[in-house]
Amino acid sequence: MGKGSGRRTLRRLGFYMGRYTAPAVLEIVLAGMITAFTLGIPVLCGKIIDCMAGPGSVDFDRIAGYLVIMAVCVLGSGALQWAASLISNHISFSVSRDIRNDAMETVTRLPVAYTDSHRYGGIVSRVTSDVDRLTDGMILALDQLFQSIFTIAGTLALMISISPSIALTVVLLTPVSLLVAGFLAKRTHRLFGVQAESRAELSGYVNEMVTEQQTIRAFSGEEEALLNFGKLNGEYMKRSLKAIFFSSVTNPATRLVNNVIYALVCLAGCMSAIDGGLTVGALSSALAFAGKYAKPFNEISGIVTEIQNALVCAGRVFELTDEKRYPEDPEGAAELSDPEGRVGFDSVSFSYVPEERLIEDFSLDVKKGEHVAIVGPTGAGKTTIVNLLMRFYDPDSGSICLDGRSTRMIKRDSLTRSVGMVLQDTWIMHGTVRDNILMGRKASDGDVERAARLAHAHGFIMKMPRGYDTVISDDDGVLSQGQRQLICIARVFVAVPPVLILDEATSSIDTRTELKIQDAFGRLTEGRTSFVIAHRLSTIRDADRIIVMNSGRIVESGRHDELLEKGGFYRELWESRFR
Repeated sequence: MGKGSGRRTLRRLGFYMGRYTAPAVLEIVLAGMITAFTLGIPVLCGKIIDCMAGPGSVDFDRIAGYLVIMAVCVLGSGALQWAASLISNHISFSVSRDIRNDAMETVTRLPVAYTDSHRYGGIVSRVTSDVDRLTDGMILALDQLFQSIFTIAGTLALMISISPSIALTVVLLTPVSLLVAGFLAKRTHRLFGVQAESRAELSGYVNEMVTEQQTIRAFSGEEEALLNFGKLNGEYMKRSLKAIFFSSVTNPATRLVNNVIYALVCLAGCMSAIDGGLTVGALSSALAFAGKYAKPFNEISGIVTEIQNALVCAGRVFELTDEKRYPEDPEGAAELSDPEGRVGFDSVSFSYVPEERLIEDFSLDVKKGEHVAIVGPTGAGKTTIVNLLMRFYDPDSGSICLDGRSTRMIKRDSLTRSVGMVLQDTWIMHGTVRDNILMGRKASDGDVERAARLAHAHGFIMKMPRGYDTVISDDDGVLSQGQRQLICIARVFVAVPPVLILDEATSSIDTRTELKIQDAFGRLTEGRTSFVIAHRLSTIRDADRIIVMNSGRIVESGRHDELLEKGGFYRELWESRFR
């Protein structure tokens, strides 16, 4: 992260913190009061020392009064410090909450192309661990920043009032400490950026290994997985040690400089006391102020690791929130009130990678209620056609229409409500079975049960501990793959949209259940437009039309018997199915 990006990150953080102006003002007021109480103690100590001029000349009454005031300062400082910590925690966690909300809002609106090209673990790392590190850095900064400013100003003013020469000595030598801290901070900032990238890469790899455990074990890939993890983990350790080493040098270096400054102040103060320019008590107070003046610089350099790390992590989160979201609905986009389900593809071309053309000049008109099956070898572009229809991607050229209106001119929410999908890859969210079937839609318990019965899921659902109220998730191992797919199919029965997309919808279901599902789909698709993408050619024999694709083009089209009689590419696929 460069200097310019660091400034932008600070400005962005300032924008978020600006939402909490009132707590921040109160934090500043408390910091001033804490500093006043804290700096009052050395003043009182100096006065107490001056009250003890020698044997038999100790003013105990004044000492007692000073001790009472000192006790008030100590207790007041402690109480206000506790209150200030609560406020700084409130501001920090509130800002982190807002940033995390914005990051998650961006994630839910990212184009599918982004999530397809980035590791899920890296995205999760930015929203979770990077924001957590930002929180830690903000808490430390807020706890120290305002008090440090007031301490520097207060001690400097008090030193000037006691001895201008001592104050001048401290001020002239302070830039040395700042130069040392700044020199090291510039290098640690870059190193923490490298460390954060390595951490995200490691998190992404761990996420892949955990989610794909079955595949790894099926192919005896444990040793290779451990070897690759060891390399990434070792690289992360090296980068972390390098960043921590440079940051850890900052505090000792600034302390060394400040100790030298303190020694010179002691020398100047003692010379002034010998000449009678200072009392012993005043000298004691001046030395205490010199130490307190240097303390904020030591503290800032001491937490530079967290501050630099927090800025780097904040920059990574802001990079995510600044990612280009999918386009907003254009002006004039229509809301489909009662869609019929007519679908048209007009000279559509598309490619995921510009150099590798996938869909070329694809045209297709589907009538209302028509049952269309799309078949072809792997990589022919079958699923891509579905992605384009749902506007997960937009075509490079050509247009896609629903009821004669371009999908670009249809509101996204309206489009997704008009098209129901059952995908090959199932997904179960953490929640009850009922919530998973409803998936945000409103329906009665009777409608949910009816949908589950049509999907042949009601039987195994009722065998669960709490039936439809049983909590399930995507990785709890409670449901088999087939049962997960049946629940996903039940979602479509609840929605009953005018257009249906079934992408290998029965790929993980046994033959007996598949026959029941096909019967239920027959009732569901009656009068509705439907697209079925399947490698099991036996499941689409009764389709109104079969579209045969190869290399992104339609090579054949017709009914099952017609295509077999042609003896073309479809017949080859059909015969290869039974060889």
